[in-house]
Amino acid sequence: MEIVKFMIDFILHIDVHLGQIIATYGVATYFILFLIIFMETGLVFTPFLPGDSLLFAAGAFAVLNSLNIFVLLVVLTVAAILGDTVNYWIGHFFGKKIVAHPRIPIDEEHIKETQKFFNKYGGKTIIIGRFMPFVRTFAPFVAGISKMNYGTFITYNIVGGILWVGVATLAGYFFGNIEIVKKNFSLVIIAVVLLSLVPIIYEVLRKKFKK
Repeated sequence: MEIVKFMIDFILHIDVHLGQIIATYGVATYFILFLIIFMETGLVFTPFLPGDSLLFAAGAFAVLNSLNIFVLLVVLTVAAILGDTVNYWIGHFFGKKIVAHPRIPIDEEHIKETQKFFNKYGGKTIIIGRFMPFVRTFAPFVAGISKMNYGTFITYNIVGGILWVGVATLAGYFFGNIEIVKKNFSLVIIAVVLLSLVPIIYEVLRKKFKK
């Protein structure tokens, strides 16, 4: 429960926490950001880590010259692509055993929802899912379980990683330091998270009304 409270506070006040990390660790901040994005996309049991909000906040700090925008884009894109790649191979070799294991904290509903996206959008789910919390984490895992052709997967993975990191980070870079955004940063972060949840909410409502 304490972890949940900490993550909620971290995400809602990510500008404060990221500022503290930069002040404390300096250049090593790039490595910390790399690890967070890598774990959020590469480890199926850590989908709760900040993704969109972290990229947006990092972009906002780049405007202040606290971080270099070009280094940031390269480091985070590599983390996103590498994370999905690792997740794919985990799913490929161990996916079914992990899902079936009673002590591994994976919500099977998230797996099922991601599988439905695959059924509807095919390999494009890897790209579309980049912009959706939880689906972003489970998409490469499910692709590995279903033995999706690796050449197809890595293509979607690279394109999706570049688009996701580029759009979210540059959005923070260009809009994160506008006065109204700075004064209401927590509300903006909530809006970013809610916006990324729109496709999932749409699918849930569509199925409900269809029934």
